[in-house]
Amino acid sequence: MSERDLRQALIDTCRRMNELGVNQGKSGNASVRLADNAGLLITPSSLAYAAMRPDDIVRLDWDGAPTGARRPSSEWRFHRDILRARPEAGAVLHTHSMFATTLACLGKGIPAFHYMVAMAGGVDIRCSPYATFGTQALSDHAVAALDGRKACLLGNHGMICLEESLEKALDLAVEVETLAAQYWRALQIGQPNLLSDTEMAAVLERFGRMRYGQSPE
Repeated sequence: MSERDLRQALIDTCRRMNELGVNQGKSGNASVRLADNAGLLITPSSLAYAAMRPDDIVRLDWDGAPTGARRPSSEWRFHRDILRARPEAGAVLHTHSMFATTLACLGKGIPAFHYMVAMAGGVDIRCSPYATFGTQALSDHAVAALDGRKACLLGNHGMICLEESLEKALDLAVEVETLAAQYWRALQIGQPNLLSDTEMAAVLERFGRMRYGQSPE
């Protein structure tokens, strides 16, 4: 995919985040790794997705130096740091989805109440400590919460998902928000039953086989 196509795909993904209800308004941001791994493309600061055009997308090198007419998202640090720490990741989405953010404001991650939690890469979805938006402290917390995971909640803030492509990252964001909604609803009745680490390990192993086109049996 050319850089121009990547810029448009980034815009399309952000618009789709809002259409699907996993983000609202100008909140959230997204990035995608450049094809030559020379850096990343990231959404600009304070611009509505509906008004965004390919030239508005900002190019960053791995030192965080921007190229373009607009300022990068204030959260560029954790996008840069996550993509640098996770070479398998091609895209990072950050959203302020309703249920994931509700749990994050309570300092709650998502435990193994449902086997689909394994879609995020581990036995749970962690919630990082709070730090001011746009800071290196927030980036450090995010990278730590994502260790061995493809999604995390940010304390008093929102959600982050990473995947090999924008399409898969968006699919994961929808899945994490669905799990957050289900977990929140379960908590209204009582404490949900949690699956053991052994059972979740079995689910992760089956998911791994399915990912590579093998039978889960």
